[in-house]
Parts: sequence; C-alpha cells; structure tokens
Amino acid sequence: MLDSIPSFARLVAELAKFPGVGKKTATRLAFSLLSRPESDAEALAGAILELHRKIGFCSICYHMTENDPCPICTDPTRDERLLCVVEQPQDLLAIERSRSFRGRYHVLQGVLSPLDGIGPDDLRFDELLARLDGGVEEVLVATNFTVEGDATALYVADLVRAKGVRVTRLAHGIPTGSDLEFIDDTTVHRAVENRREL
Repeated sequence: MLDSIPSFARLVAELAKFPGVGKKTATRLAFSLLSRPESDAEALAGAILELHRKIGFCSICYHMTENDPCPICTDPTRDERLLCVVEQPQDLLAIERSRSFRGRYHVLQGVLSPLDGIGPDDLRFDELLARLDGGVEEVLVATNFTVEGDATALYVADLVRAKGVRVTRLAHGIPTGSDLEFIDDTTVHRAVENRREL
C-alpha cells in the first residue's frame, strides 16, 4: 500500500536504515513528520546537512568535533598521563557523562572483527602508539564487553604493555554484550572507578 505513495515509502525506507529502527517504527516516524509543519521538516533536514558539513574527527583523539583539535584535547585541566581508549565517540560521551574520568581519550573508530573484514590496519592503533610517547602512564581500555570488544582490548593491552605503559580495563558490572552508550551513568562511573589491570 505504501508503494502507491512513493515519497512516503522513500522516507520510511531511509528512516529504517537507522540502527534499532524497523519498518513499523520508521512508518510511525514518517507519519509524525507528515503531521508536523513544513518548517519542522526543514529544520530537521537542515540539522542533518549541518551535521555532515561541520562535524569531522579530531586529529589527535579521533572524537567528533567542529573544531580541530577538539575541546577535550585542548583542555589544560585534563590529566595527560591518563588515556582512555574507546571504540566509538558515543562511548566517550558515556564515560564523560559519568564524570569519573579526567584524562584524555583515544577513539579507535571500531573494533577488531575478522568476520567483517576489520583488522588492525582499519583502526587507529598506529595513532594510539604514537600518543604513548608523550608521557602517558596509564591506558584505560574501555571497549564494550562483547567478543569483538574483548578481542580489541587484548590487542590494545599487548601494544601498550610493549611500550612499558600500565594497562587497565573497565571493571565488570557493565553487562556482557551491552554497549556503553545505553548504560546508566552510575554504572559507568563505578566501572571506571573500579578498573583493573588487564
């Protein structure tokens, strides 16, 4: 039935491409957008275009930013001896929300996943190693507690230990198979505070 309304079907198909959005949810979102004033649709479209035009990745930590280097990398109150390694920018944001870490970050922009064809050369490992020469004393590995996250954590640990730097891992308490961005702030805070050697 939706195929008879091509513009509506196209919107549903585009919305359904987002993670966690199936066809039913995409259809509800499309109906919601249709019921709003055209100015709301223009504002949404403008925000999406602005996102793509203005946001890039920090040349130091690879977090998303409008200014390079990012505000975290240029913050003089951050402890340069502590470096937290995360998979994606949303993981960095989850740790920041917990207010438990005052060091700097390194975003790998993914995890090792041989089944998906993602190997060490596809992630920001070389850049991580280069940063360890700048006085870093501890690397907190904050990858997700998944098979790929754990494999990536072990790979990072081996690289970091070879440089003579202490390696810690987030404490468990975060459920296995979960993503940091969906964990409550208190749980993330406890996991950072109770990190352990890896």
